[in-house]
Amino acid sequence: MTIEPPVPGGPRRPLGPRNPGDAWVEAPTGERYWGRFGAAGLLALDPHRGILLQHRVSWSHFGDTWALPGGARHQGESASDAALREAAEEAGVPRGAIRPRLLSVFDLGYWSYTTLVGDVTTPFEPTISDPESHELAWVPADAIDDRPLHPGFASSWEQLRAVLGIRPAVVVDVANVMGSTPDGWWRDRAGAADRLIARISDLAVSGIRADALALSEHRWYPEWVAVVEGQARRAGTDASSVDVVAAPGSGDDAILAEAVRLVAAARTVTVVTSDRGLADRVTDAGAAVRGARWLTELLG
Repeated sequence: MTIEPPVPGGPRRPLGPRNPGDAWVEAPTGERYWGRFGAAGLLALDPHRGILLQHRVSWSHFGDTWALPGGARHQGESASDAALREAAEEAGVPRGAIRPRLLSVFDLGYWSYTTLVGDVTTPFEPTISDPESHELAWVPADAIDDRPLHPGFASSWEQLRAVLGIRPAVVVDVANVMGSTPDGWWRDRAGAADRLIARISDLAVSGIRADALALSEHRWYPEWVAVVEGQARRAGTDASSVDVVAAPGSGDDAILAEAVRLVAAARTVTVVTSDRGLADRVTDAGAAVRGARWLTELLG
């Protein structure tokens, strides 16, 4: 557990196990930032209750302000893993309750803070599990500015609020993407589809850069839907980060149906296909289109 030291003159208190990352970084101009390897926090967004905020105790750095659960990263720890770990330690956020949507990085060169924006998929009640909080509360986005905010969170909130309405989703025409690479997929369509979906699942976990989705800044974690058909309909049963849809009939019809469903759910939808006829249909439904090469290049 990361426990930030008290401000000078504050009360002494027990510390948890020390980690090499639990240390101050001093800027060339004298300011101090917590986390030798940087820091990370979680902006958990519940569609009905708002954003989870932590009311920091008086003796903490910028005490008595409101901010996101977060803290110092461990050495070698990803920013996403650090944000989820800190949120679990400080606010009792259950493992698996958050679906990552984007990473926003504030980087000074010598220190960085990364905010993981994630959607609550399993509702939970936060619990104070360390001495760093006065209280935890779900706060509607429109009411956040009414509270005294930690300066770091206050400076990033305007930018973060602007992207909360963006929820990207990618629908993959698996048959079309497989057909774009002559690697012998025709000998085992289900096996080739399994391999492709496994690679997409890895991409779903690592995220993709903003310009790949024609978005500004950040690293995004779209919702991925892979549509399979014909002999490949049994593929993807082990995929954990991809929603696999087996088309009962026409694959094109199933892809269009998924695009329509996601557009209606206020997603920013990209359909991956090089089929011109299908591209016209999903464009008319409000989705953007990327060719198969776009995905194969992302997959490396």
